[in-house]
Amino acid sequence: MQVKLLDLQGQYLPLRNEIRRAIDEVCDAQSLVLGPHVERFEKNLAKYCHTKHAIGVSSGTDALLCAMMAIGIKPGDEVICPSFTFFATAGCIARLGATPVFAEIDPRTFNLDPNLLEARITPKTRAIIPVHLFGQTADMKAINAIADRHGVTVLEDAAQAIGAKRHGKPACSMGLAGCLSFYPTKNLGAFGDAGAICTSDDRLAENCRLLRVHGSGHQYHHKMIGGMFRLAAIQAAVLDVKLKYLDGWHEARRRNAALYDTLLVDSPVVAPLIEPGNYSIYNQYVVRLKNRDAVRARLADRNVGSGIYYPLPLHEQECFAYLGYREGDLPETERACREVLALPIYPELTEAQIRYAAAELLNAAEQQTI
Repeated sequence: MQVKLLDLQGQYLPLRNEIRRAIDEVCDAQSLVLGPHVERFEKNLAKYCHTKHAIGVSSGTDALLCAMMAIGIKPGDEVICPSFTFFATAGCIARLGATPVFAEIDPRTFNLDPNLLEARITPKTRAIIPVHLFGQTADMKAINAIADRHGVTVLEDAAQAIGAKRHGKPACSMGLAGCLSFYPTKNLGAFGDAGAICTSDDRLAENCRLLRVHGSGHQYHHKMIGGMFRLAAIQAAVLDVKLKYLDGWHEARRRNAALYDTLLVDSPVVAPLIEPGNYSIYNQYVVRLKNRDAVRARLADRNVGSGIYYPLPLHEQECFAYLGYREGDLPETERACREVLALPIYPELTEAQIRYAAAELLNAAEQQTI
């Protein structure tokens, strides 16, 4: 049996006709960048995320960059974020001339540990960017309380968490703004790069709309220096079709995760821990285990796909050497990079595939402990 880490065709084929019709509408209208299809998707996305505004942009990376530009992050500022995350979180901070300040994660959830967060705040701190990693929201109540005490802005990196909730509050609705990625592998994936910024702050929304078109509210009149972060209408049309099915896909992922949880009980494999009150949408199903690399090689031999998110923490990346971090500075982050392994979790998996993947994982893990 073969179990791919991800099967995008399995999602696309049942929706093929509906998606093609939506694309044809855009092609026939020839309104290809921003315009009515983008506006319709933005309206539906804001409603889904429980925010007043959604601003479609060209990628999840540009969502982060644009949101930070909108709050005025500049050289000399410090922005706190995890080191255990995709590069864009810290890369966008550095691109604006600010300093990424890496904070430690909670080893159970892989999200920022609020108990260790406040010690990272200095008079230069302008923002905190918690990442809702793998589809589970960070402890936003605790993070917001710390930020409020110090007058610091909170921007949610929700690239992996659209639809995730904490005590009923959706990702993107718990900070000043939330940044989304619609890269094709995400739970809500476009036909290429796309992203969005969701916020209930009118001023921030207006700034983001200006910044995504070089700071211009009207053609050739520029209020600020922005970038070209516009969302293509074809991407918006595809996303608007898929958005209707998103909650069903989340539930299928959660059923798959529950089956994995049952199959991995009392084993050398540490299943994901979802905190009480959290509704995880399982963008990835990430386990921890010793001898991860040997286990992964064994899974590949048995035709079971897997992935490593992330093999090297950001504070040890060559491009951030100038920050002066050393191995051992963030021990839980570094341990996670050695132990994590993502298993197939997409909605179209069959029960037989999950049972096969789990059995092969257990066989490989148990062999490595002998």
